[in-house]
Parts: sequence; C-alpha cells; structure tokens
Amino acid sequence: MKKRKIMLKIFVILVFLISFFVTCMYTFIKLTPKLDLKKTNNIILYDKNNKEFFRGNGSKEWIPLSHINKNLINATISTEDKRFYKHNGFDYIRIIKSFFVNLKSGSIEEGASTITQQYARNLYLTFDRTYKRKIKEAYLAFKMEINYSKDEILEGYLNTINYGNGVFGIENASHYYFNKSSKDLSLAESTMLAGIPKYPQEYSPINNEKSAKKRQKQVLNNMYKEGYISKKEMNKAFNEKLTYYGKKETLNLTTLMYYKDAVMKELDDIKVLPNDYLDNNSIKIYTNLDIEAQESLEKSIQNNIDENNNIQTSSVMIENNTGRIIALIGGKDYEKSQYNRAINSKRQIGSTIKPFLYYAALENGFTPSSLFLSENTSFKLDNDYYKPSNYGDIYANKKIPMIIALAYSDNIYALKTNLFLGDNVLVDTLNKVGIKNVKNNVSLPLGTSEMNIIKLTNGYSTLASEGVYKDTYLIRAIKDNKNNTLYEHKINKKRVLDNNYSYILTELLTNCYDNNLIDYSEPTCLSIRPKITKKYSIKTGSTNTDSLIVGYNKEYTLGTWVGYDNNDNLTKDDSKIARNIWIDTMESFLRDKETKWYDKPKNVTAVLVNPLNGKLATNNSKRKKFIYYLKGTEPRKKDK
Repeated sequence: MKKRKIMLKIFVILVFLISFFVTCMYTFIKLTPKLDLKKTNNIILYDKNNKEFFRGNGSKEWIPLSHINKNLINATISTEDKRFYKHNGFDYIRIIKSFFVNLKSGSIEEGASTITQQYARNLYLTFDRTYKRKIKEAYLAFKMEINYSKDEILEGYLNTINYGNGVFGIENASHYYFNKSSKDLSLAESTMLAGIPKYPQEYSPINNEKSAKKRQKQVLNNMYKEGYISKKEMNKAFNEKLTYYGKKETLNLTTLMYYKDAVMKELDDIKVLPNDYLDNNSIKIYTNLDIEAQESLEKSIQNNIDENNNIQTSSVMIENNTGRIIALIGGKDYEKSQYNRAINSKRQIGSTIKPFLYYAALENGFTPSSLFLSENTSFKLDNDYYKPSNYGDIYANKKIPMIIALAYSDNIYALKTNLFLGDNVLVDTLNKVGIKNVKNNVSLPLGTSEMNIIKLTNGYSTLASEGVYKDTYLIRAIKDNKNNTLYEHKINKKRVLDNNYSYILTELLTNCYDNNLIDYSEPTCLSIRPKITKKYSIKTGSTNTDSLIVGYNKEYTLGTWVGYDNNDNLTKDDSKIARNIWIDTMESFLRDKETKWYDKPKNVTAVLVNPLNGKLATNNSKRKKFIYYLKGTEPRKKDK
C-alpha cells in the first residue's frame, strides 16, 4: 500500500512537471516571432552561370492546398498520419503502438513520425542524426502546431516533401512523373505518388516499378480502410496502367544532390551565418557547379558501372587556376545511397601518391634518368624486414630510370627513392600541396595512408598549376533575399613548388599511356590509350580494395575513386572502371573546347633519350623520346 502511494506521488509529480514544461514552452513560443514556413531554410543554389539548380524548402511556385488533388491529400494522410487532424504534432497513441510492435519484432518495423514532425525534418537540408538536431526538430514541430493550422502545415509538407530522383514538392513531382499539374492527378497517379516519400529511392516507379506498385497497393488499402474510396475504386486504380514521363524541366541529373550536399557541408564549415538565421530567412548560394562537367561525369559513371553492380564511386573535378570544384559525385546513384563518399570517405590512395615522391626526388638531385635496381627485394628496417611487391610480381631485374618507374608504377623503385631521401621529405612535400596529417612510415610511398578524394585531387591540381596552391571551394558567394552579399570567397594563391620540377614531372606523367614505353611490362594507363585524343598527365593507384586515377591538363584536374563500401576486394574488371570513367569524362567535357599545354620554363631543356634506360639516344637506339631535364642535369651516357 505504501509503495502504491509512492508510485502515485511520482506519477502526479511527473504529470505536473510535464504539464508545467508544456505550458512554459507554449508561452515561450507564443512570445517568439512566428516562423515563415515559406522562408524557413529556403536555400536556392545557383551554378557558375547563375542558373538555379536546387531550391530547398519548396517549389518555385508554392501550390495552395486547394490546388492539390483531393485524392493525393487523402492518400497522404491515410498513409503517413491518419490521426493528423486529431493530434498536436505528436501522435502519442501511435508512438506507444509502434513501441510495442517494434519491441515484439526485435527490429524497427513501424515508425511514429507525424506529418508535422516529417515537415520539421524536411526543413533541414542535411540529414545528421545528432540529438541537438532531433531536439530542434521536435521544438519546430511543436512551434508549427501552435502557430499554424493543420491545413497550413499539410500544405507546407506537400510542397517540400522528397518524391525521389531529386524532385521536391508535389507539383514538381506531378510534372516529373506524369507531365501534369497535381490538381489533375487520377486516383491511381495520386496513390503512386503518395507512396514515394517513405522510401524515395525504392518506391519511385521509375527506379523500381515492382516495389512502387506494392507500395501503391498499401496506400490504396489505407484509403479504403479510412473510408475515402470504395473497394471497386481501389481495385480499378491498382489495375490502371500508368505511363511515366520521368523528365524535369531542366537539369535532369540524378547526381546533383551530391553536389548540393557538399555545398551544405561547406556552408556549415565556413560559419558565415548566425545561429538560427535560416529559421526566418532565405538565402541564395552561388556555387561553382559546371552543369556540363557534372553531366559528363554522371554519364561516364552510368556508362561504366552496371546498375546491378554494388561497386561505388566518388569523383571531383577542379578548375586549376581558381581551385573551384566544378563537378562532384559522391556515389553512383543518389536515390539508392545518399552517403557522399567525395566529402565523407577516406580511402587508401595507392600509387597516386608517387608523383609527390618523385617531385621531392627531382627537387633533391634526382633526374628522370636516375637509376635504381628493380628486383624482388626485402628491406631490412631495424630488426624487421619489409617485403613489398610489384603488381603481378613483375620486375625488371635490372636498373630502371625514373621515367619507367613512374610509367610502370614500380614499387621497389619508389621505396628505394623514399629511403634515399630520408625521413619526412615526402611528408613535407605532401604538406606543401595541402595533404596534411600524413604519418611517415615505410609503406607511405605505396599509398597506404587514407585520405579524401578532394584532398588528393587538389594536391594534383597544385602540380597542374605549376606549383601554385589554392584552397578548393564550392561556394562563390552567399546573398540574402534582398541581394545583400553575406559572404564572398577570396582566392588565395601561394607558390609551394618549383615550376621547373613541376613541369618535368607533368611531362613524365604523360608517359603513363605511351606505347613507346612497352618493355618487360607496360604503362599503367595503356588500356585507355585508344580513347585519348588530348594530352594529359595521369597517374593510377590501386590496393586490393581501392582503384583510383587522378590526372590533369592545364585547365582541369579530375580525380576518381572506385571501390566497395564494405571493403570487398576488387576484381580485375572492377579495376578498369575508374580509368574508363576518368577518360570518358575528360574527353566528353573537353570535346569542343580548345585546350592548351604548358609553356616550357627557360631552365628546362628537352633531350632525346632512350626512355627504357634513360641514356642519350643514338642512331642505333630502338626507342627514342624527348624527356625534360633541368638544364645542366641532362644524361651524359649514350645508348648503345
């Protein structure tokens, strides 16, 4: 009896505290400015030509609830939140029910988010799962319920919800899927669209019509149970044959959302907006997006990765002179995976690190003709042995010059070079080009360190800029809705590498696809040689789980990674994908553009040599090629 009284007191106290808290919250919200739902987190993104390519929180034209087909409204309510007009933003009955359903099944089978809660979530353009964000979402949902009618909340929800394939808002979705206004949707079309928001990548009929039809059946059944339609109408709508349009008015690219997400992350990082600024203000973000480059990249990925293959990719293109990121892809299909590998993933970079090693070597007395013995080697380090291998266990078993070592990506040559240079020389060079926090170890020259594809590609862009470093960036400027400038990026250039050695290295990297260098092995990019019509500097890199290629001309640098999210080993065919994505993108993007190559520095000279041994070419030489040297360091020995 005493225990029951104590429990009753605790219950009464809890009820009082909750009631007091809710009352305080209600009073506070009533005293604070009312949210303008049409402006909250209304972020408009523009490409490099100042053309809009994304609008957060709603369509260009906000569609009134009265202009939306009643079937769509009823389908949405009966499926997403059938007690929408009865609760205060939080459906406690549904929360309790879903708790027991999930507890019984041992997994999350049923959610309890109301339309108001989902709308609050949609007002954010990032999808982090922090407690801070969850609390803010709950507060925002509560605030909306106090300040707005149910119809106003439902109207805002339908104008902002994600309908898959980068389409937001019911009017946009109606035009995208069925080429008509939302007011003209049939019952079948309405229920097909109403089923998408729960899982847009799976329930979009253009992506997966089988799953979409199954979902449509659930929506129709919900409407029937709630009394919105008869059984006859339900069956007729389900059996109706639908034709899908599948086009946007502009920018029919599925990967634009990866670029958008990267922009939003940069917006958070540069911290130019006060806290809660976007709660009641809209902004315009002017980005560096080059639609043509993004389209070339997307098409290349689609053409080289089978949709049934689980392999993933990330890629970034940088404008060398400015550091602008003009194209970015964080995965092969945004609708199936929103994880942005371009900005969030760090992977081993393999032999793509070697150009920075050989730059350091050139700066420290090496030349393209410097020789090391390439053979199966064990390196004794203190009391231990390190035994690396070349790809396919192929060795020259003779001395080879840097020319061949770079073209073939010889690991033994790289390790010997690094040991000769000494501790931290490679690390210092990496730091100069913006690749920081890399620890020195014996395997560093083989690319065992993990890093972001953007950071790696920017390092190459520094080589491509003849040794001048710039920070990469996506956002050019930010303006408010009255066109007042809130932020403008300032390009800071800094020379970090010697242009003479950068030029020599740049020319050496063009050998990676040269037929003239075939000997005991072959250059690493020879497989894409038939596709190459312009001059590039390229380097590949690979591990058991990662395939990379980074390359450039004077104007642009492109870096591409391919691999599996679960770190599965790559097959032989998998390892070719990155190279083909890279060359297809560059050739497509540059097809109608005039490109220039670098002017040779005055202190650099071209010498005709036999590239297989680095000696001066003679009339008897079977192989001859112009190789570039710092004046005074040209080879003296003649080829026999």
